[in-house]
Amino acid sequence: MSKVPWADIQAVLFDLDGTLVDSAPELGAAADRMRVERGMASLPLSAYRSMAGAGARGMLGVAFGLRPEDAQFPELREEFFKNYEALMLDGTHAFEGVEALIAQLGARRLPWGVVTNKASRFTVPLTGSMPLFRTAQAIISGDTTAHSKPHPAPLLEAARRMRVDPARCVYVGDDQRDIVAGRAAGMKTVAVAYGYLGAEADVTLWEADAVISLPLDLLQWLPSA
Repeated sequence: MSKVPWADIQAVLFDLDGTLVDSAPELGAAADRMRVERGMASLPLSAYRSMAGAGARGMLGVAFGLRPEDAQFPELREEFFKNYEALMLDGTHAFEGVEALIAQLGARRLPWGVVTNKASRFTVPLTGSMPLFRTAQAIISGDTTAHSKPHPAPLLEAARRMRVDPARCVYVGDDQRDIVAGRAAGMKTVAVAYGYLGAEADVTLWEADAVISLPLDLLQWLPSA
């Protein structure tokens, strides 16, 4: 795959958890608290980390072996959400290199935004608490539009708000559904090979336009000015 910059790109969109920020410790702690309160043994963060990108579905799956179709899932999901709300500002931080990447986007006059499946009840306070997001021109949550990823609707809404043709946007994410959504929206797609990926994940199978191992690697695909 030749690393020739995409000269016509005018904006960059990112997934949130696992792409820009590491929230796995807080997500894992929210689920593990539920185990401990029920007299079950605590699990290490490593047990939760690779599933952090799947949110409540992933965390409750690790903690209790639950699936969304299980009868008790909705009630336990809300308990998990309340736990996470209380913890989410404790230590969530940008991955190393992300702040430098965002600074470089500013230097190149490339606007950027966020499209996440995280509900706005979490996205709004989390991004509002981090200076990193002050320059984001659009922040789209999982409940901003009628559909969440892998549907393209939230990505298209971000492009609309930023007044950029979707075909001139890049979408960067750490999950296969991010790539599916980006392709469906007509955007260039970049898969990140860091974050929450488990050892079994093979991002080359996602058919993204590019794969990066570090946040700053994205710059080689973007116009320099």
